[in-house]
Amino acid sequence: MASRSSRLPARSSALGRLLSFLGLSALAGLLVAGLMMPAAGATGIVFASGRDMLDELPDQLPAEPVSMPSKIYSADGELIATFFQENRQPVPLDQISPYMRNAIVAIEDERFYQHDGVDAKGLVRAMVNNVSSSSTQGASTLTQQFVNNMLINSQQVRGDSRLTLSGTKQASDKVKEIKLAVAVEKQMSKDQILEGYLNLVLFQGRAYGIEAASQYVFGKSAKDLELWEAATLAGMVQSPTRFNPARNPEGTTARRNTVLKAMLKNGYISQEEHDHAVAQPLTYTMKGQSTGCLSAAFGAYFCDYVERQILADPTFGPDTASRQALLDRGGLTIRTTIDSNLQKKAEELTRRVIPNNESLGAGHSLISLRPGSGDIVTMAQNTEYSIQDELGKTTLNLNVDAKWGGGTGFAAGSTFKPFIGLTWLRNGGKLIDSVDGSKDRYPPDARFQASCLPGGYTTAGGGTQGWQLNNVIDGMKKRDRIDEGIFWSVNTPTVALAYQMDLCDIVNTLTQVGIVTARDGAPLSPAEPSFVLGKDDVSPMTMAGAYATLAANGKYCKPRAITEVTDTTGNQYTVPAPECRQVLDPAQVAEVTPLLRHIAAHNIAPDGTGYEFAGKTGTNNNMSSTWFIGYTTELATAVWAGRYTSQKTMRGETINGVVQKEFYGATVNGGTWLEWNDMAKRTFVPGELPEFDGPQSEDPALEGDHPDGRFYRPEDIDRNGGTPTSSLGPAAGETAFSSAENAAKFESGVLTR
Repeated sequence: MASRSSRLPARSSALGRLLSFLGLSALAGLLVAGLMMPAAGATGIVFASGRDMLDELPDQLPAEPVSMPSKIYSADGELIATFFQENRQPVPLDQISPYMRNAIVAIEDERFYQHDGVDAKGLVRAMVNNVSSSSTQGASTLTQQFVNNMLINSQQVRGDSRLTLSGTKQASDKVKEIKLAVAVEKQMSKDQILEGYLNLVLFQGRAYGIEAASQYVFGKSAKDLELWEAATLAGMVQSPTRFNPARNPEGTTARRNTVLKAMLKNGYISQEEHDHAVAQPLTYTMKGQSTGCLSAAFGAYFCDYVERQILADPTFGPDTASRQALLDRGGLTIRTTIDSNLQKKAEELTRRVIPNNESLGAGHSLISLRPGSGDIVTMAQNTEYSIQDELGKTTLNLNVDAKWGGGTGFAAGSTFKPFIGLTWLRNGGKLIDSVDGSKDRYPPDARFQASCLPGGYTTAGGGTQGWQLNNVIDGMKKRDRIDEGIFWSVNTPTVALAYQMDLCDIVNTLTQVGIVTARDGAPLSPAEPSFVLGKDDVSPMTMAGAYATLAANGKYCKPRAITEVTDTTGNQYTVPAPECRQVLDPAQVAEVTPLLRHIAAHNIAPDGTGYEFAGKTGTNNNMSSTWFIGYTTELATAVWAGRYTSQKTMRGETINGVVQKEFYGATVNGGTWLEWNDMAKRTFVPGELPEFDGPQSEDPALEGDHPDGRFYRPEDIDRNGGTPTSSLGPAAGETAFSSAENAAKFESGVLTR
């Protein structure tokens, strides 16, 4: 800085003060280097050694880029959030007010246009002052300040612990700065140096560079600064903390007037302009740009997910600290998969359907993925992204696993059932096969095959009473076709089906479509057979990915948020392309999809939608966690509602004035899904889902895809405990397994295996 003052320790003589100054400013290094005066007599020896020292110092500025904010953008180019330690918005010199250019030269380096990087007059003036007074003056030119700021930036980018800040410099630091300043003057024009300086230096708070400072202090662009405003900003450079207009208006005004006086003295303004500017009241906005996801324009939880992805990826640095430094200083441009328009609508929708202040701990989330790529299109929830511990405010991302900022997830409920049916198909069965769903109790020692566990099996457990089951719909404890059991989402046929199979096969299917526990990202454990009924806690992202696999005809794609990352130098970082693999047989998926189409239509769209979609509901035992996960050919969307702070039931809660007598997967989530897809279909136009061309029933008269013929009709169900009046499966006592092995398993008896 041109005129920073500070108290020195007491010295016994003027000579002591001179030597102190020489050590602090490295003027001695400058003099011995012979930069300012010719060598003569005995001093020539000293000059020679000084030149040797200078020859060993670099004459090029550091290669590290200037610290710049990083920005996260949506797929359609809308800014989501900015990250920075130094808020900097570089602008060319012609976009900076002439008042500002002149003000900074007048107050910081009035001979800027005359010297070659080092100001001899300034050095002499500072020497005389420091010898004759108890305070110190610096003599750094704008070029030296530019160099020093570049060195500091380099150290910060590299993470150096020692910064060459004013007051901490050693003699070698100053000599290095001086040599670089002289070199810079040979390599850059005065305008280039001035532009670089004005875009680099700290003005106020985290506002580095004139554009960010002008926006922060006055709420306007640097090109529009008036004279008195430019003088105010120029005055801050000496001490940004001291000359803060909000905290020290008197001192800031006095410093402004000092700058105006310097401008008048150097002929940059007239007396009239000076007097008018001095008369202006000090007004300001002091409204800076916030940093990070807390200030995201939209998609704050998605922003948080993207930030965590960056910090976890070795592509962006060897450790978390270096990755954070790159994010805060590296000027990254991060392109993502999210659709800004649909994201904003999804946020509004989830907050409207279940207001975040309606019920304590009541959450509503929605996440959509593109089948075939895994690209995240939306990630929304009804809470406000905030570190405040208040109702409806949280940084907890309801849509993702704990590793990515989520919690421990939510009970999956019946959303697992289609994948158990798929495992049956993978083992050679058909959905028209039947099982004995009358079994509602499995003794503690009942063995379920689990080849991946020690001994090759696990037991039902459940204490002395064993594992006791029930169904939501009465009258369904009977021999049932597999497709009918999935359609009505009944438990006893599901467990009977799982009993016919190897539980490790079921876990393998679930793992292949991306279903893992939200707590630790581990595959589900087959040790407790109850996992087949969805007792495990999973995240909405996990389930959206699993159903996207069905929408993509059996191709699983890992959810993806980032499509491109570049920095200010044009360097492009390697980000994962869509990570997909074929995990299911398309023909088997095509057998399940029509079933899920009927489920979706029956539960949430009995009057139709005008486009094809499929899906499945899910509800845990006490109605604290509910789902509808649906898909078209273009989007797979998981909608969840329930408690995220407790297991308290949602039954009986009042939401938007309506008492929830029951709270099932279709109660709230179905409507949210339909409204969402009515908006999303305009961008992601649904196509035709695959049709199953295999047998629908062993009875030829019932073959074909009949919405009311393949499954029980609602009127066929006696909810008071009777059996359905019609059945499309084999008659009681018959078996319809597709292989002798499976039939033998069943006939061996579920209680004696």
